[in-house]
Amino acid sequence: MAKVKKAPRPKAQTPKGFRDYFGTEVTERAHMLKTIAEVYHQYGFDALESSAVETVEALGKFLPDVDRPNEGVFAWQDEDDAWMALRYDLTAPLARVYAQYRNDLPLPYRRYAMGPVWRNEKPGPGRYRQFYQCDADTVGAANVAADAEICAMLSDTLERVGIPRGDYVVRVNNRKVLNGVLEAMGVTDEAQAADVLRTIDKFDKVGEAGVRELLGKGRLDASGAYIDGVGLSEDQAEPVIAFLTSKDADVAKTFANLRDAIGSSAIGAEGVAELEKIGNLLAAQNYGSDRIEIDPSVVRGLGYYTGPVFEAELTFEILDEKGRKRQFGSVSGGGRYDDLVKRFTGQAVPATGVSIGVDRLLAALREKGRIGGKVTGPVVVTVMDKDRMADYQSMVAELRNAGIRAEVYLGNPKNFGNQLKYADKRQSPVAVIEGGDEHANGVVQIKDLILGAQIAENATLEEWKERPSQYEVPRGELVAKVREILDLHA
Repeated sequence: MAKVKKAPRPKAQTPKGFRDYFGTEVTERAHMLKTIAEVYHQYGFDALESSAVETVEALGKFLPDVDRPNEGVFAWQDEDDAWMALRYDLTAPLARVYAQYRNDLPLPYRRYAMGPVWRNEKPGPGRYRQFYQCDADTVGAANVAADAEICAMLSDTLERVGIPRGDYVVRVNNRKVLNGVLEAMGVTDEAQAADVLRTIDKFDKVGEAGVRELLGKGRLDASGAYIDGVGLSEDQAEPVIAFLTSKDADVAKTFANLRDAIGSSAIGAEGVAELEKIGNLLAAQNYGSDRIEIDPSVVRGLGYYTGPVFEAELTFEILDEKGRKRQFGSVSGGGRYDDLVKRFTGQAVPATGVSIGVDRLLAALREKGRIGGKVTGPVVVTVMDKDRMADYQSMVAELRNAGIRAEVYLGNPKNFGNQLKYADKRQSPVAVIEGGDEHANGVVQIKDLILGAQIAENATLEEWKERPSQYEVPRGELVAKVREILDLHA
């Protein structure tokens, strides 16, 4: 009889493009989400939690990674042969929610949403297929005051989570101005227009000369590879150059330059007027150019933006993997998308919103040393007699009821040294010890693990005697003594 082959054991590894998050990272993210939610709520936005799964039809096709299945989303067919997918952002689900419940929702509808999104894109360093977003959107307000409010709220949010003024800037542009530039260029072909927009988006990297080359015949990149250009003449390219170089220290001069760049384009003039209004509204609330500025180089990648667009960029420098200095870059973006709900209703519904990349924002705070310090674990109540577990549970209940994070050691209590090693691994500040003698005498031993570690590492024997790291106190003073030690190291 042939021997039955055992099924191979599964590999214990995360799928490609995904990662696991442990205690501190989860706690830091939860704190950030809470802080952002507080700002959004303060601005009058209501929370919405929509399904993580949408129909492919409802999500639409807005992701750029078209060489992936279903254009970059994780999708499958259910038993009814309908295609379902994990949401790739929080905006497309909002459009579906509003279209579905519009008769029951206030107009304008102001909502915020937070949660993971999934993209079936090629992973890379720091780029994962699952990540968190925090969105806030106003649906049903055509006035650009809604866009100005989003920009102000974004500025407040960054400062509230720990990014001070001077370390960030919210940059604002308008897709109508870009459309006006395309009109002034005489570009009507959609594919060519997309090429022009992609070239504009490279302005920060290649500069004015590089953009001129890319709009024309092409250029050699840093590696020596030749990149084909858009194929425009110098005259056709001139409005783009005028547009990209229009930014001036004087905002009024910037707007004058933009009007020159768009020429006689009506849609372009409308976009400039909207930018002026946004600038005036922000100035009335004391948001200066040190926080929010008009910047013509901002080009949002997603295809559904129809008006004002904005990005929050962190301006401080970090070192890349090769030790080179570079700016941290964008952590948030958004804009107006008046046509998205129309896919469901047939009628245009004005909408504007912003999305914050939580993981990138957390990474930025870690780079600046504003989070990610030493983590303090729970107080550990050790077990000296396994038959007296009820006594130890009583201690830990008292500590928890006093608001102190605490736990009873639940491993094998036979080796007391292993219990202290466990406490060290948990980065516990205090260990509580009560053996048979202590119990009989109505006392407990309180071991200051933080001070003990410092003394063991740095102190002489005499200093050890002068600074005891273990105290014997009456059982009734357990909570008070633990709190005293925690306050000492806070």
